[in-house]
Parts: sequence; structure tokens; C-alpha cells
Amino acid sequence: MPRSERSPLLLAGLLAAAGTAHFAAPRRFDHVVPRSLPGSPRAWTYASGAAELALAAGVALPRTRRTAALATAAFFVGVFPANVKMAVDWRHHPAPQKAVAFGRLPLQLPLVLWARGVAKGAEGRS
Repeated sequence: MPRSERSPLLLAGLLAAAGTAHFAAPRRFDHVVPRSLPGSPRAWTYASGAAELALAAGVALPRTRRTAALATAAFFVGVFPANVKMAVDWRHHPAPQKAVAFGRLPLQLPLVLWARGVAKGAEGRS
């Protein structure tokens, strides 16, 4: 399978795995929900997990891939504040945890670019 065909499926798999994790282990995600958001952190954990599962399905299907990939890029930008909160909250944790928290910040850019690349690759194919 060519890389251009694998990339959307890998992105869909990443989204599906992350979305599933939000339901399988929600406590891990509740603490990174910014306090400024209304409602309970658990509701936001489940909502973001459901969004990731929906985006995964959209990216996996060629007919909806372009729109879903663009929505995925926007989603990755939208969850960036949660990653910032995690980094701030974990700044006094042991070095390995701190490295994970701070390492997530620069990873958002390649994720956004990946999703945009999947969208661009889907142009004219839907």
C-alpha cells in the first residue's frame, strides 16, 4: 500500500485509539481539561473522545476524508490548551512525566500538518 493511502488510515487509527482511551480510562484525561470550560471535566473527556472517534471514521472513509481531515486539524488546534494546562500542572512532577507533558506541546504542530496533508491528498478524490 502506497504511503499516500496509508497516511489517512494511520491518522484514523491514531484518532480511534485516542478516542477509545478517553472512554476506557477517562480519569487520565479529566485532569487536563482547562478549568475555564463550563461543566464537568468528565463531560469534556467523553465529548472529546466521541469527537475523536467521529473524526477517525470520517478520515477513514474516502468520501468524507477531506472534510474530516480539516476538522481533525482544527481539533488538534482546539485541544492545545489542554496540553498547555498539562505541562503547567506537571512542571513539578518527576522528569519522565514532565518530559511527556512538555513533549506533547511541539507534537501538536506535526499533527496539524499531518491532518492538513491528508486533506490535501484527498482533494479531487472524493
